Amino acid sequence: MNSLKRCALSRRTFLRSVGVSLSLPLFDAMTPALARAAEQDTARRLVAVQTNLGIMPHLFFPEMEGSDYELSPYLKLLEPVRRDFTVFSGLSHPGVDGGHANEKAFLTGAPHPAGAGFRNTVSLDQVVAEQVGSRTRLPSLTLNVSAGNGTSSMSFTRAGVAIPAESSVAALYKRLFIQGTAQETAARVEDLKAGRSLLDSVRARAGRLEMTVGPADRRRLDQYFTSIRELEQQLLQAEAWEYKPKPQVSLAEPKDVDGPALLISQLRMMFDLIRLALETDSTRVVSLYVVPLGTLSAIPGVEHETHSLTHHGNRPEMIDELRKIEEAQLAAVRDFLLGLQTANETGTSLLDRTAVVYGTCMGNANGHTNKNWPMLLAGGGFKHGRHLAFDRDRNYPLANLYVSLLQRLGFESDRFASSTGTMRGLEMTA
Repeated sequence: MNSLKRCALSRRTFLRSVGVSLSLPLFDAMTPALARAAEQDTARRLVAVQTNLGIMPHLFFPEMEGSDYELSPYLKLLEPVRRDFTVFSGLSHPGVDGGHANEKAFLTGAPHPAGAGFRNTVSLDQVVAEQVGSRTRLPSLTLNVSAGNGTSSMSFTRAGVAIPAESSVAALYKRLFIQGTAQETAARVEDLKAGRSLLDSVRARAGRLEMTVGPADRRRLDQYFTSIRELEQQLLQAEAWEYKPKPQVSLAEPKDVDGPALLISQLRMMFDLIRLALETDSTRVVSLYVVPLGTLSAIPGVEHETHSLTHHGNRPEMIDELRKIEEAQLAAVRDFLLGLQTANETGTSLLDRTAVVYGTCMGNANGHTNKNWPMLLAGGGFKHGRHLAFDRDRNYPLANLYVSLLQRLGFESDRFASSTGTMRGLEMTA
């Protein structure tokens, strides 16, 4: 949790900084099987990655389905981990439309994100973090790789509030692995205590309203009080973690790179830190939002800005440049998966313990279509090596995959967003 400034800690500033954690109460259907999770020798994890400018479908999707499909040009880059991932076609979220606006619904499935009255819902990663986050130093990591080092993300609380992302690899490394001096630790603890004191004041003010509002508003206040109690627990847990030593890693402290030219380098460094965060059990839930805007001139042969390349109009020279950018991203994904595959955890690869979702909300960026999203799932304790093909016009709900992930993570939920069940054809390993 970021430090709060003691010298100018207004209610508005504090609530804005932590308001992303104020959430509605959990539904019983979302409660995980805690007893079963306690019996597991090691934890299961979730990493969700979205690249928001699409992936050219004719280079991504295989022509055949099943386990004997021929790798597409893009999937050939992932051949070393072919038996560790499943590729999907014919998936999307029903009602999630609006061109680029739908990227905010990638992990939520909330319909019509371009609508004037749109309000988002909770994202998959935060549903998981609500239950497993208290077991690690960081309940979840919300990350961003973009030319502008922005804070935009695809993670949302139950109140539909966007969680600001961390885009600096240097800041993330410090957060994960730099212990800090005793004085710095004491200062952070004081900041957290100041936050808890401010919550007491917020609760008192809200309490005075309770006797003056009607039943509907009183229910909303009850939910708000629940959120305050949950946030207090998060602050207390953060205080406790401040006194525990951070893990030591062999990776040298990275430096951020400036501008879009080196965006792929930043992406690779972010993947390295995600792997280390999982290996050290610093977190078990990660979302990574990739925004490859700008001119990625560090890639040989790329001379144009990425967004303009996605509107290539079927011009071969534009498609060739865009292909180089997308291949560079997929090569980074491959190396991330190989790193997880190599890491061993009590006789099992870290990849087998980590479900990695990779895809895009744009079926075809050239036409801003929101159907047939390029998607794949790697690791996570599922049987892989297949192409699961669904109707590319009347799409199968992507949320069904999310229900399967929740169940693999130990949840007893059978619903998420627009789901109609679990993912057909996707089986768990023993």
